[in-house]
Amino acid sequence: MKFLLDDLSGAPTRALIAQHLAGMRANSPPESVHALEVDGLRQPNVTFWSVWLDDVIAGCGALKQLDARRGELKSMRVADAFLGRGIGKALLNHLISEARARGLESLWLETGSSPAFTPALRLYEGAGFVRCGPFEDYTHDPFSVFMARSIV
Repeated sequence: MKFLLDDLSGAPTRALIAQHLAGMRANSPPESVHALEVDGLRQPNVTFWSVWLDDVIAGCGALKQLDARRGELKSMRVADAFLGRGIGKALLNHLISEARARGLESLWLETGSSPAFTPALRLYEGAGFVRCGPFEDYTHDPFSVFMARSIV
């Protein structure tokens, strides 16, 4: 398994982002989809990684730096062919390690609340994330679950 800094220019990466966005839109109303498009993932405060097994993209995820102490997980997705193989957990651990290396003290995330998001919620809860209220520009939304955890 290789984690690569990714500039989002490659077709496999863009296809996985498109699949991620389609999944978000299929399981949440439009006003409740907070996933970033490719241009949003290219912002200066966002770092994006893709995960590869051999020459096949297996997943992706991003770290958005909110301020000097806090980061937000964005666009975590495992390719369908690799579900259930530990890619999500490895990716989450990679993002946590990268956040610690930057000196961040906490990580935050927003994910969906419908049954389609149950595997993601289990992954985050298993890694020590706890539910919290909205943060940054988010507002209360019954289709969103907000979570955070200390990483110090």
